[in-house]
Amino acid sequence: MPDKSTVTWLEGDQSHSALWHSENRLLPPKKMVLADDTIPADDAYRLACEGTALLWRGDFQNARQLLQAIARRIDRPRKKKRVSKKNVQEKLHDKLPVAITNDVFNLHRLAQSQRARTLGQIIIRVDPNHQIALRRAPLVAEACFEAFGEINASYLISLRELLGLVGAHEWRKKGVVIKALDANGTQRIYPHYGVFSPIRGEYLELVANAVLPKALSLNSTAFDIGTGTGVLAAILAKRGIEKIIATEIDARALICAQENLLQLGLSEQVTVAEYDLFPPSKAALIVCNPPWIPARPSSALERAIYDPDSQMLRVFINGLAAHLETNGEGWLILSDIAEHLGLRSQAELMTWIENAGLVVLGKESIKPRHPKISDATDPLHAARSAEITNLWRLGVLTKP
Repeated sequence: MPDKSTVTWLEGDQSHSALWHSENRLLPPKKMVLADDTIPADDAYRLACEGTALLWRGDFQNARQLLQAIARRIDRPRKKKRVSKKNVQEKLHDKLPVAITNDVFNLHRLAQSQRARTLGQIIIRVDPNHQIALRRAPLVAEACFEAFGEINASYLISLRELLGLVGAHEWRKKGVVIKALDANGTQRIYPHYGVFSPIRGEYLELVANAVLPKALSLNSTAFDIGTGTGVLAAILAKRGIEKIIATEIDARALICAQENLLQLGLSEQVTVAEYDLFPPSKAALIVCNPPWIPARPSSALERAIYDPDSQMLRVFINGLAAHLETNGEGWLILSDIAEHLGLRSQAELMTWIENAGLVVLGKESIKPRHPKISDATDPLHAARSAEITNLWRLGVLTKP
C-alpha cells in the first residue's frame, strides 16, 4: 500500500503541505528544496545522492531531461568496473562456489535499490483530480485515476514513479499480443498498473503445448493459482477446459483478470475469485506460476518476481495434493534462475515436492528469449544466459 504521510515545506514565507504517495515504498523526503530549470545537473545529482528531494517548479519536460542526466551520472561509475564484472562472470562460468553468485546478486540488488532511491528524489506536486500545474506537463489524470482512483487532495510523487504509471497506462491501452492465445496476433492481454505484464512468452508456450492430464476427461476443471492478468486461465480456456477458477488476492489483479477474460469472451468459462492460493475444492489440473526469485520485493510490481524465502512456492507445493482430483496434475511453472544465482537449489525444490507427498510425473523445458540473455554487461549475465524455464508436472504419490 502507498505511504499516506503528509509532507510539509516552506515556499517563500508560506507553509505548504501535501500527501506523500509512493507505490514503490519510497519514504517521504526528510529534506526537500525547491528546484527549477536553472539547477545544474551536477548539483541536482549531488543533492539527490545526499538524500535531498527536489520539488520541481520548472518545465516538466526539463525535469524529465534532468532525471535522465542524473541516471547517466549514476551509471557512469559502473562503466569503470566493467573489467571486474567481466572477471566475476568468467569465474561464474568456471563454476566457482555458489556463494559468489549469491554475493553478486545481493550486490546487484543493493545497487538497484540505491539507484532507485537517488532517481526518486525529483518530486512532482499533483493537484486534486490528478492535475499538474507545470509548463508542458502532460495530461496524466486518466493514468493516475486508473492507478490510484479518485484523490481530492494534492499529493507529492516522485517523477520516476509518475512516468512509470504513465507508461503502464500506455501498456494498458495497447495491450500485449499473446501468441499462445492466437497465432495470428489478434488476441491481447491488457495489464493494469501494478499487475505484471506477460511479456515473456516462453512460459505461456509451455502451458499452451503441454499434454493435458487424462483426469480432465472425467472432471474438466482447472485452477489457475495467482492468476495476475488472467493470461494462463485464458490459455487453459482456449484449450477447451470447461470450468476454470482463477484465484488472486491482489485487488488490482482481480479487476485486471476479470476485464481481460471478459474482453476475450471467456468470462462464462473462467471464474475469477479472491482466494489466497487455493479455492476450497478440487480440480483435475492446477496451474501456478509463482515468483521465481527468493528475495524481498522492493515495489508492488516486483511481487510477481520476488518471493521472500520461497514462501508462495512452498505453500503451493504443500497444499497441492489436497486439492487435486484422483490422477490430477499440478503444473508448476518455474524458472531455474534462482539456482544459477545460488539462492535456491534444485535439491531443495525436490525435497519440498517429496515432503508434500508429490511425485514428478514429467518436465517440459524451454530457453528464455528475453534481451538480457545477450547483454554481457549485465552483472547477472552468467545466470541469465544459463536460465531455463520449466513446467514441472506434479502428481500425488500413491501409497503401495
